[in-house]
Amino acid sequence: MTEFDPKTFLTSIFNAAVAAADPERTIRDHLPAKPKGRTIVIGAGKGSAQMAAAFEKVWDGPIEGLVVTRYGYGAKCERIEIIEAAHPVPDAAGLAASRRLLEKVQGLTADDLVVALISGGGSALLPSPAGGLTLADEIAVNEALLASGAPIAAMNTIRKHLSTIKGGRLAAAAYPAKVVSLVVSDIPGDNPALVASGPTVPDTGSREDALASIAAYGMTLPASVMAHINSPAADAPRPDDPRFAANEVHLIASAGVSLEAAATEAKRQGVEAVILSDSIEGEAREVGGVHAAIAREVATRNRPFQKPVLILSGGETTVTLRAKGKGGRNSEFLLAFAIGISGMEGVHALAADTDGIDGSEDNAGAFADGSTVSRMRTAGVDAKAMLAGNNAWMAFNATGDLFVPGPTGTNVNDLRAILIR
Repeated sequence: MTEFDPKTFLTSIFNAAVAAADPERTIRDHLPAKPKGRTIVIGAGKGSAQMAAAFEKVWDGPIEGLVVTRYGYGAKCERIEIIEAAHPVPDAAGLAASRRLLEKVQGLTADDLVVALISGGGSALLPSPAGGLTLADEIAVNEALLASGAPIAAMNTIRKHLSTIKGGRLAAAAYPAKVVSLVVSDIPGDNPALVASGPTVPDTGSREDALASIAAYGMTLPASVMAHINSPAADAPRPDDPRFAANEVHLIASAGVSLEAAATEAKRQGVEAVILSDSIEGEAREVGGVHAAIAREVATRNRPFQKPVLILSGGETTVTLRAKGKGGRNSEFLLAFAIGISGMEGVHALAADTDGIDGSEDNAGAFADGSTVSRMRTAGVDAKAMLAGNNAWMAFNATGDLFVPGPTGTNVNDLRAILIR
């Protein structure tokens, strides 16, 4: 009998979660009816190129289109053009892609169909500054949002009030063509209007909500941005706008579905699994501390779950930057978790972003166990100092515990898997 390897087991759990969000499988189940006129495919997000490739395979009819994704996340398509741009900080390539997407849906008729392939990451990939704002303004806003610690819903409500493409405006531009949005959700709660700041799906979040979040999280934004967001010109289309009446929105993959698949895979391998939640938000290090406390309770007192067990959770934590270290929200969560379980035997964890990238490096996340902190110390790394400096990548790199699966082609947010033996 082969020896049980926790890293191999946890990797198989991650793979099961990602497979459940595979675009070819999910798009096939949500194909719209063919139109009398043209079919135009548009899209944005870290998984949208793979969605486009999948759509080409399963759509029986002529199509044309344009999709924008992150650098390195492209896929081979024959009829749909793929453009790559910067994420998480927008660049000129994204600006050009936004303009071309808006041009792509101009002049359509009620006989035409627009299929929008939307996945997480589209907010940064679709810079399209409103009014007299510039790309530099949008970059400044994005950097302030990423450093603020604000939840993703608040960030995207702000973004959509500074854009000519987000907040349903891309779908409004396509009117009177019907727009069918196929959405892979990376948003806690799975509101499709918040994925990629909803270029084709409007929501009720108002300009007043955006201003309240800017104040609540102490964001300092350029004066030009504040002037725009304080003016009625920033108002986004409402969901009851008649231009959206014939449109359809389908959530084709989400964290909840992927967590269920991860739990099923664990049970197939003989380990009971529990799902805490698919929509956990909050400061990554604090969420890590809470997960560590739960793991300690199970390991030492066999409650609230019986060992052996796999504890799963999803959602999107945030990191309030205190220093300019290397890391991401999953590795920061896991470093706090590792500190909380230091010295405990039989506890192993993986925290990773299902799109394959956590933060700005090439890892999706990392592995940790009860020996992680002591192994870091042996490698000359102080775990608590690394956490204080937002330097989780450096800490896990020192012990060889980074998890690097590469781009996955989908994005249903963070997966946290904690095995207690």
